[in-house]
Amino acid sequence: MRVELASGTAAELALPPGGEGLRGVVIAPDAMGLRPLFDDMAARLAGDHGWAVCAVEPFPGQESLKLEQRQAARIDARRLTADLVLAAEELRERWVRTGRVAVIGFCMGGMNVYRAAGTGRFDRAVSFYGMIRPPEPWSVPGDDPLEALARPECCPVLAICGGADHFTPAADIEALRDAGAHVTVRLYPQAQHGFVHDPARPAHRPDDAADAWRWAVEFLA
Repeated sequence: MRVELASGTAAELALPPGGEGLRGVVIAPDAMGLRPLFDDMAARLAGDHGWAVCAVEPFPGQESLKLEQRQAARIDARRLTADLVLAAEELRERWVRTGRVAVIGFCMGGMNVYRAAGTGRFDRAVSFYGMIRPPEPWSVPGDDPLEALARPECCPVLAICGGADHFTPAADIEALRDAGAHVTVRLYPQAQHGFVHDPARPAHRPDDAADAWRWAVEFLA
């Protein structure tokens, strides 16, 4: 169901049967934001795993922007991170009996996951092919992924990457591996960008996607 965070940002909330979740999961969608793909993902994660799930719109008030406009737009990374943290706090206060809340994200959302992991407000983080060194419109000096991952309060991170993804070249993946023992990289050598979360994409690889989800679920469990 659609809800609104205290900041006014739209979000999709999915709860397991009975309401309370075994853990909370905040989803950072890709650049196209909330849509049926992420509504269905939130419902599936809630139903299959007993989690309380909240997916957060990355472009509040600008949902009508086309993909090209979103890719060229300068994002407010700190507001994005603040909304992910706010969603976590709302899950923790109302819907999660254990207090444990993780963050997962895809593409641009995977990049935002690295930043959110460095806040110390999540117990786990999973980034699916998030940009490690963001393109200029999405870069924020002092708050980019490798800087966030270097903070002592950063939580354990699982980074799922494709070896044929031009957004995460080999040198960036090596820098990610060097970020510390709290970062685990799972590399799929033949995979291109976006190979997991959207079966409609030409880059989708069903077997790799199933394996990546298995790793993510076990990491969060």
